[in-house]
Amino acid sequence: MSPEQAIETVLKTFPFPGYATELRECYRNIAVTVLRHLERGSSVLDFGCGPCDKTAIVQLLGFKCTGYDDLSDYWHAIQDNRDKILQFARETNIDFRLAGEGGLPFAANTFDMLMLHDVMEHLHDSPRNLLNDLLELVKPRGLLVATVPNAANIRKRLDLLRGRTNYVKFEIFYWHPDPWRGHVREYVKDDLKQLAEYLGLDIIELKGCDHMLYRLPTKLRRLYLNATILAPGWKDTLMLVARKRDGWKPRKMLSPEDLKAILQTNTTYQY
Repeated sequence: MSPEQAIETVLKTFPFPGYATELRECYRNIAVTVLRHLERGSSVLDFGCGPCDKTAIVQLLGFKCTGYDDLSDYWHAIQDNRDKILQFARETNIDFRLAGEGGLPFAANTFDMLMLHDVMEHLHDSPRNLLNDLLELVKPRGLLVATVPNAANIRKRLDLLRGRTNYVKFEIFYWHPDPWRGHVREYVKDDLKQLAEYLGLDIIELKGCDHMLYRLPTKLRRLYLNATILAPGWKDTLMLVARKRDGWKPRKMLSPEDLKAILQTNTTYQY
């Protein structure tokens, strides 16, 4: 099955009308990227997979996909939405695991690829421990594919110049039912370079993408695309593809001296 065929299949069978319709470019970019770096039949863990739309496309392309999510976003609990997600995962042969309070239910060195799409920006703490734990599940020389909103995209730059926020709209944050599960810390390209280095990964691709083009009025899309060809750092989304280095080992802690040197730059307290 081709990426376009997989996308069309998901658009026809996805249980939430309108949810996936505008995400074609996002789906296509993820599908093409996975196919470029991984052989069909390989195993993929989609951590924080949500309603399994992206997971399903990769599954339909001939990969063995496992989805993992707590399905605790506000809209997941409305009506029978959670049941619809679980049924969709079964229909597309995704091995879906519902996250609970225990540890990750997978053995080390299980997966060829780890995917995290629009996940890291929701974490309230450093991604250090979580990503190291997840990478332990990835086989030697396995891959990480992560996408995040670009904190420095052109829309946010222009909004700041006009005195508007670069965060989610305040009305959404203010009125959102507790707990807040929206964006906490978004990333820029240099953050992802540092992330890969801290995690012991070799970067294969690090680029800007157009995953949220649908949010722009149609008449402005060509202008945006032309502008971001000249300045790719202005694109709405960043994608990182990286590989575990030979002899990879998790690194969750710094020496006390190195940690103090970093923390000292953000406080007047003298360590």
